[in-house]
Amino acid sequence: MSDVHKRAGQHMIVDLPGPTLDPQTRAFLSKYQFKGICLFRRNVQSSEQLQTLMQDLREVLGDQALIAIDQEGGAVLRILDTPQAPSAMALGATANPELSRQVGAAVGRGLRSYGINWNYAPSLDVNVNPLNPMIGDRSFGSDPEAVALHGVNWALGLEEAGVMASVKHFPGHGDTHLDSHLALPTVDKPLVELLKTELHPFQKAAEAHVGSMMTAHIVFPALDSENPATLSEKILTGLLRENWGYDGLIVTDAMDMHAISRQYEGGQAAIKALNAGADLVLCVNDLELQRKQVEAIARAIEDGTLDPELLERSEQRMARFGVQFPCTPLPYPEDQRAADEELMLEAARQALTEHHLQSLPDAHKPVLLLCPEQLSVGGAYEDTLKPEHLYQHLKGIYPELTLLTYPQDAPLSVRAELQSLLQTHPNVLLGGTARELLNENELLLVQDIQKQQVPILHLALWNPYQVMQLGLPALITYGFRDNALQALTEALQGKHPAGKLPVRF
Repeated sequence: MSDVHKRAGQHMIVDLPGPTLDPQTRAFLSKYQFKGICLFRRNVQSSEQLQTLMQDLREVLGDQALIAIDQEGGAVLRILDTPQAPSAMALGATANPELSRQVGAAVGRGLRSYGINWNYAPSLDVNVNPLNPMIGDRSFGSDPEAVALHGVNWALGLEEAGVMASVKHFPGHGDTHLDSHLALPTVDKPLVELLKTELHPFQKAAEAHVGSMMTAHIVFPALDSENPATLSEKILTGLLRENWGYDGLIVTDAMDMHAISRQYEGGQAAIKALNAGADLVLCVNDLELQRKQVEAIARAIEDGTLDPELLERSEQRMARFGVQFPCTPLPYPEDQRAADEELMLEAARQALTEHHLQSLPDAHKPVLLLCPEQLSVGGAYEDTLKPEHLYQHLKGIYPELTLLTYPQDAPLSVRAELQSLLQTHPNVLLGGTARELLNENELLLVQDIQKQQVPILHLALWNPYQVMQLGLPALITYGFRDNALQALTEALQGKHPAGKLPVRF
């Protein structure tokens, strides 16, 4: 393979099909010498397996490869055996930006223990749209200043631990009602409003010299009426590089996402992104598209379609960050790991928020736990909270606990069973375990309970905007990991929640 192909590969991040480096994938990586890899849950089976995989990647790509992952916290975690950070929105609820810095550093220590040196986190999206299907709890909240304070602190803490941050999704994905995994959204706000809201946290990140930013596949007509940010020279070079003086890495969001892949021919989208000012093209879940893009980049280097000076500056940047953040593992002493686990639990405790809470269910009487089953995942998410897991957590508090689950697409199918159980259960816990807002029939099911005048306590374990829909007494965790559930069980036993709602209803 020619040097030009390997140079092209240095401007791409790709993924792996499984937990080991099989011969075909090893040959593909060796052939193009990609700058880095983005890991997903499918690449993580155990600590020993991941250590072996990382060693193999270093052998093929070198110690200055960028090994990336989405380890945001909350519902977006790829590795589950390191201390699990609460979601960004949970940290926003603590109103303690210093705690966010400490959590970011703990996330970094966990990742660097494997040699992972790049985290596509945190999200600096200002989530002002309750209907946003992509961001939600991944945002620190709806106040731009709070998002900037928490997010930049989280990113700098991560980098202090030896892992480069990538704040996302620049210029901001918080006011969309479309998921860019599925379609191309538009945020049509005047520039003055963008500067006050969406752009504010990213400008603060640029001022703080955070290592990298990830672009959004969104059209911002006030900034560029034609191109989504990922492909916009006006946004990536004009605004970010020239106006703000940012000299960190710019990486695209995944180019297989429909917002790009259904609008632009694969290879040309990569060229357009690099010429716009991106340093690295992220392409995952599509081997054929990866081949198309790296070959297109190689041709563009040869024929001059790609600006040679732009490429040279980009490669100097990558070399600098490769030295600053090598993908070699660092020790993670057991006492530090234990302290980080305790930190994450304390953060979950400080995040827990009450909403119109008057009283708790009587632990000596039967309690009904009502939850959706077979929850959907999508976008950045890879797992959910199973009703049975929540039931086991709560069973220790409520010995006479009964679990009733319903299918999300047919909630009223359990109507008769619910009516029967309400005769013998004087309290209901509504398990808000889905990432979506409640649908029309789920709301009807809740109304059935209210008609029987049975008290309901809403446990909002993922999407806090469900609380806005229902207006019921609620405990809000902003996540469903075990530390969030531990904080919840303590509150159900009488501990007063201290969190403050970080979004406007």
